[in-house]
Amino acid sequence: MIPYPQIDPVIIKIGPFALRWYGLMYLLGFLSAFFLVKKEIKEESQRGWIKDIQRELGLLDGIVLYLIIGVILGGRLGYVIFYNLPFFIKHPQEIIATWHGGMSFHGGALGVLIAGYIFSKRHKTDFFLWADRFSITAPIGLGLGRIGNFINGELYGRVTDVPWAMIFPQGGLFLRHPSQLYEAILEGPLLFSILWPLRKKNWQSGKRLSVFFMCYGVVRFFVEFFREPDPQLGYIAFGWLTMGQLLSIAIFLLGMIIWVLRTRAQREVLYVSS
Repeated sequence: MIPYPQIDPVIIKIGPFALRWYGLMYLLGFLSAFFLVKKEIKEESQRGWIKDIQRELGLLDGIVLYLIIGVILGGRLGYVIFYNLPFFIKHPQEIIATWHGGMSFHGGALGVLIAGYIFSKRHKTDFFLWADRFSITAPIGLGLGRIGNFINGELYGRVTDVPWAMIFPQGGLFLRHPSQLYEAILEGPLLFSILWPLRKKNWQSGKRLSVFFMCYGVVRFFVEFFREPDPQLGYIAFGWLTMGQLLSIAIFLLGMIIWVLRTRAQREVLYVSS
């Protein structure tokens, strides 16, 4: 057994204002994405893939705000709808209490896609190109977010007797997998090592996004076998399938669909140009 390092979720509190580790992880994730996407744009310009780098950099400043709103609203509403709707119907004031945790990646991904699509339509830019740019940087924010979950002591793992098991304050007097750390590694460094090199491939826009969805779906489906199912849901089918796994199957299939559609679009462009 390894003692759970009880870290105060609040870094500093001044009056009604409180800076929490969970919120800081989100902030660091967005900052990392911003600077890495800026690097991508500069590299694309050097390779001759884009014509007006100043316009792209200007759009970057604007789209980040849209994506922040999208991931927060989508992540929270996704958790509310997919994981605990009856509770939030009875306690609607808790919907805005994001500091208590409770953000759904799948809802956040949907919120980001909607926000990015709205921005792209308003500014007449390629939605899939921007989705590609941000999707290959997303693992940094995902990994940091899981560390935030670990500090909060939430989303802990299933009961186990492995030597590195921990007792989480919210999980009773049981030794459990520190599944948040498994997710932090798999969804963070592992996914990033797979996706970041893809920026150098001159693929049809949208394909990096599809690879991200498929890779995330596989990783999340696997790690769910170590994570304690949400108590209000438990296993939703077959005595082992969780809501997280069901949603991961859906996002994997979405990635496959995007790959097929973008490949077809590329072939149509090549056919017309020939």
